[in-house]
Amino acid sequence: MAKSPHLVLVLCLCFSQLISLEANDQTSSGFTQVSLSQSNFELQRPYDKSPRERYSFNNGVHRLWVYSTDKPHTPTSHTEPRTEIRIRGHDYSSGVWQFEGEAYIPRGTSGATVMQIFGGSSRATTIMLHVYDGELAVYKRSERLLSNMYNRWFKVNVIHDVGASNVKVYIDGVFRYEGSGAGGRYHYFKFGVYAQDASSHRMESRWRGIRVLTKN
Repeated sequence: MAKSPHLVLVLCLCFSQLISLEANDQTSSGFTQVSLSQSNFELQRPYDKSPRERYSFNNGVHRLWVYSTDKPHTPTSHTEPRTEIRIRGHDYSSGVWQFEGEAYIPRGTSGATVMQIFGGSSRATTIMLHVYDGELAVYKRSERLLSNMYNRWFKVNVIHDVGASNVKVYIDGVFRYEGSGAGGRYHYFKFGVYAQDASSHRMESRWRGIRVLTKN
């Protein structure tokens, strides 16, 4: 006997809810949220620009942008232009830590890091999430996480188990990536835009609902 369209819809909804609950369990089970205030958000921007020229915070949304022709964040730095928020007060060297936030990348942004865990011995970072031509990837397109991601909000969860040297990424509650860490004595989270190879002239990301969680 054929199932009614109504029954099929109910079954699909129930299945989607089960998947969502399972993903939430994997990203929240055993974790404790740490306290964050505006003082924990340190803005890094081109050193010759005022904060309001590259950053705004309205209605709970961090909006960060930078141009490929901008200067680095300090006069002595030889890195590419960036407008990033470095989460202060929660650097870590052990335990399991998680970054959570919702991101929005406007169409046209390409060749930019939008989130990273700083700290490593084999390289400077544990992980970097790059945007290239509408795709979100780990580093330079080595592991694609999300396609067609322009002009919409999506949720990002990045979990770093220091002792196990393990990193996991969930996008919209779906497990997308697992890889090894890169060593290092201490780590911290960053989000925003940081120019990479073949960057667009203007790069922007928006973030809301930022949380940091941990279990030791």
